[in-house]
Amino acid sequence: MVEAEAAWMDLHDISELAKEELKYCLAKVAEECEEELKLLGQDVEKLKRIAATEWPTIKYREVLKILKEKKGMDVPFGKDLRTIEEEKVMEEFETPVVVTHYPVEVMAFYKPRDPEFPDEALCFDMLAPEGYGEIVGGSQRSMDVEDMKARLEAEGEDVANYSWYFDLRKYGGVPHSGYGIGAERVVAWICKLDNIKEAIPFPRTMLRWKP
Repeated sequence: MVEAEAAWMDLHDISELAKEELKYCLAKVAEECEEELKLLGQDVEKLKRIAATEWPTIKYREVLKILKEKKGMDVPFGKDLRTIEEEKVMEEFETPVVVTHYPVEVMAFYKPRDPEFPDEALCFDMLAPEGYGEIVGGSQRSMDVEDMKARLEAEGEDVANYSWYFDLRKYGGVPHSGYGIGAERVVAWICKLDNIKEAIPFPRTMLRWKP
């Protein structure tokens, strides 16, 4: 993972930052590694076009609507998107798409509720086109210690194990957001690789499990 954490940013700020970072990487690779990408069978002009295009942001509920109306898939609210649903919705887009406001019930305890829609979390995933799936995941970070405790208890967790995390909020913490980029997933998408193992320097296989 390539991690980013930024003070004073909300969900919109952090998801836009993720777009900017990935666009920069995409444009740079397309510019400096054109011959290598062509060797791999990638359409370099397409990558340059994607890097220069606006990437949409849509809500989870809109994804469900697209799946139902255009793909005939009736996915109930509250269900996390599987690979098949991500692939189907991304058939409608050429560029990566940021999906926000997943259901609170399937999100980690530190992803806060949207004050206007308490069943939605202030979080996002970035999905890549052509079946490469989620390449970035992030969120605004919760500052509500009591809500985080309640959600952990509902999951059967021992809240005492997270005291150090709550201390980060109590002693000098400021509102912030962050995300993690799946570096190998991004490389696989940009290079049009068939298997993510080709993007990992030391992949684990049935015959290679050490060091």
